[in-house]
Amino acid sequence: MIAATIPLPRAVPPVLALGAFLKNTVCVTKDATAYLSPVHGDLGTPEAIAAFEASVEAMVAELGVAPVRVAHDLHPDFHSTRYAQSLELPQVPVQHHHAHAAAVAAEHGHDGPVIGLSLDGFGLGPNNESWGGELLYCEGPRYRRLGHLALLAQPGGDAAAREPWRMAASALHKLGRGADIAGRWPAIPAAARLSMVLNKGVNSPPTSSAGRLFDAACGLLGIHPIAAFEGQAPMALEKLATAPQVMADGWRLENGVLDFAPLLERLASCPDATEGANLFHGTLVAALAEWCAFAAAETGCRTVTLGGGCFFNKVLTGGLVPALEARGLVPLTALKASPGDPGLSVGQAWIAAQMEN
Repeated sequence: MIAATIPLPRAVPPVLALGAFLKNTVCVTKDATAYLSPVHGDLGTPEAIAAFEASVEAMVAELGVAPVRVAHDLHPDFHSTRYAQSLELPQVPVQHHHAHAAAVAAEHGHDGPVIGLSLDGFGLGPNNESWGGELLYCEGPRYRRLGHLALLAQPGGDAAAREPWRMAASALHKLGRGADIAGRWPAIPAAARLSMVLNKGVNSPPTSSAGRLFDAACGLLGIHPIAAFEGQAPMALEKLATAPQVMADGWRLENGVLDFAPLLERLASCPDATEGANLFHGTLVAALAEWCAFAAAETGCRTVTLGGGCFFNKVLTGGLVPALEARGLVPLTALKASPGDPGLSVGQAWIAAQMEN
């Protein structure tokens, strides 16, 4: 039942961490090691739930530990959260993007503060906010939000993750071009009324998600407007990026909020998807490096963790690491554990293990 062992920065009490909803794993700590389960799948199927519960019981028994607390995601509706609530253990709710940062730090044996750059599709923030493009200052079991990507409406809620045209429409609406939506996607019936939906704010929760920013770029460039699976369009966008270029005025950074509205405006009229992919990736890297430098100036911390599923993108990661180093920062990337949700339980465990009784 143990798929990986990860040395921790120091010996900690035994804790149990129950991971994410998507691509779930379980983690148990013993002394100075974190033990990670195989990936169970998404906790929306009976098979994944059964594998998840079997892993918890088997790992605790195999390691011979009695966990002193259990860590889980903030989301109240995840099976992992409800399972944690069924145990007679003190519970530690851990914010999703904080856990991404902690997982990378723990893998590197880093026991001090970090700037957590956490970029993914979704993680629940405080007050039921939809987070996904986060800049955090993490110190031990605590964090504070230094900034986030500028909010975009997510029309149709979760449907927007599989239909990038919706996020592109949201970007057009934000740019004051809502009247262009219907004519841009004439073959999609819902496009005819989406401007009205966005005007009224119906079923269009605001999100800071980096994943949805990628989707917006894909939709504007005509890349898989309706995708076969979440992530299909951003993966295609990555493959098109052969020579990233920086749009020097493609972003705005104000009070910690990073806004790519100028870049999205450019992509909306870009005639070539390859040119757009290169502009998007190059500008994203340059802006993120500036954002992290801002955080370093604010906090005095120069170590930056790169966590979240967006860092599977090799163009993004391969460009950002040297860009951060050029600014005198120290980037840390995922090692044994995934940068995405399969590694989340490691971060949850490291955070919970540092909590005081």
